[in-house]
Amino acid sequence: MKTIKFHKSECGVEFLLNVLNQEETDYTHHETYHKDFFEIVFFKKAKGRLRLGQEVIELTDNNIIFISAFQKHTWELDPTHLEFTTLIFQEDFLNEFFADKLFTYRLLYFYQLRHTVKIMADDLHLSKFYTLLAEIKSELVHTQADSAHIIRSLLYYLLQTLNRKYARLNGLSLQKPENNFAYQFKRLLEQHIQQKQRINEYTALMGVSRITLNHAVKAQFNTTATQLLKQRLLFEVQELLIHSGKSISEIAFELNFSEPNHLMRFFKTQTGKTISTFIQELR
Repeated sequence: MKTIKFHKSECGVEFLLNVLNQEETDYTHHETYHKDFFEIVFFKKAKGRLRLGQEVIELTDNNIIFISAFQKHTWELDPTHLEFTTLIFQEDFLNEFFADKLFTYRLLYFYQLRHTVKIMADDLHLSKFYTLLAEIKSELVHTQADSAHIIRSLLYYLLQTLNRKYARLNGLSLQKPENNFAYQFKRLLEQHIQQKQRINEYTALMGVSRITLNHAVKAQFNTTATQLLKQRLLFEVQELLIHSGKSISEIAFELNFSEPNHLMRFFKTQTGKTISTFIQELR
């Protein structure tokens, strides 16, 4: 599968983010790929669908789509009804830009396992977002001494406004956590889920008790730490079943299940379906 990497452009090496217009990117091919950067796509016009991991997202006008780094996806769009602008950035750059190593994990629409990564915006809000994107693009192309500060303020406002809207639409909490344990856990899941599938492995990495971790995750994500881990592990299993071409035995070995039957039992418990049924439904 092709990996598309972030390329530094006319914006300069100090900014690993960009605003792309329709002529600078192509969403009309039907190839499955992933990218080493994040994307937020603002559609004024759209007709078709996005296959993102295991989710099929129907697209219409005024949709905004959030794609995390390395998420496998396929666009199936009607090129005769298409108008969009895309914001892209690399995770490490953004976390450093805002001096917060957990910044991307605080944005509820990234690394999302429970809710769709699409929101609908009315014409007024979409126009406002397009104005912000145009200002960011202008500062990137015509860089001045204070451009980094202006871009930082515009980008922060845009991302947090979207985060507030996403939280409201999906009934998610925006309360400031008393600590960062829930977000640290979320980041560690992304980094280690293929090797570590037990809560005590993560509490050891974080240096906290199971009770402390569970309290933080429950307060922030309204679920238990164990359930969040199982959701992320299930997502990994489904991704491998769909895209890797590996057998169940190979996937079980890769994810440290002691035998394939344990993987199949886990899948059935979490989804209510057998792996065979899941694959057949996809076909």
